[in-house]
Amino acid sequence: MTRSYLPGIFAMAAVVVASNILVQFLFGQWLTWGAFTYPIAFLVTDVINRVYGAGPARRVVLVGFVVGVICSLIGTQIMGEFGPLVTLRIAIGSGLAFLIAQRTDIAIFSALRSGAWWRAPLASTLVGSSLDTAIFFTIAFSGALTWIEPANDVSWAGEILPILGAGPEAPLWVSLAVADWMVKLSLALIALIPFRVIVQRLSARPA
Repeated sequence: MTRSYLPGIFAMAAVVVASNILVQFLFGQWLTWGAFTYPIAFLVTDVINRVYGAGPARRVVLVGFVVGVICSLIGTQIMGEFGPLVTLRIAIGSGLAFLIAQRTDIAIFSALRSGAWWRAPLASTLVGSSLDTAIFFTIAFSGALTWIEPANDVSWAGEILPILGAGPEAPLWVSLAVADWMVKLSLALIALIPFRVIVQRLSARPA
């Protein structure tokens, strides 16, 4: 049975690796290129859940988590302009956000499985993506959690600015989180198209 969803495992691993690389490159003022690849992880999880079930989906997520941990360990050893590319707070935030958000996605998808084809992937991805953004940015950059890694100076993320340059004032990391969240929500809608196509093709394959 594992061989059936092996492509899903490879896809999840590829998404996690690509996102960990692309997050180092800025896209505009509020985003990185990784913001556009990471949400594909939810598409992979939902396709596996729909075609093979929640159990296989959880195993694919576990693989993604392990790959993410490995990427974080490698990142802590690579020195950038301001220190290691991956700090302890980023590593913890990334790992917890991925695991909690993906597991929540699977639970919601499974609960809505019997409804309209689009309801489960859309609802699960919207909730999972929102959790992912909230958990990661809060742990990685919130001034209230500096005790996690006192030596890591994230004061730059606490600079008070209008949200996305136009809204009410808040710490810079809130703008980064909002921009990331908006990309995830947009891609959740777009991903319904490949979700439908991929599921139909996989379901049509002979057992």
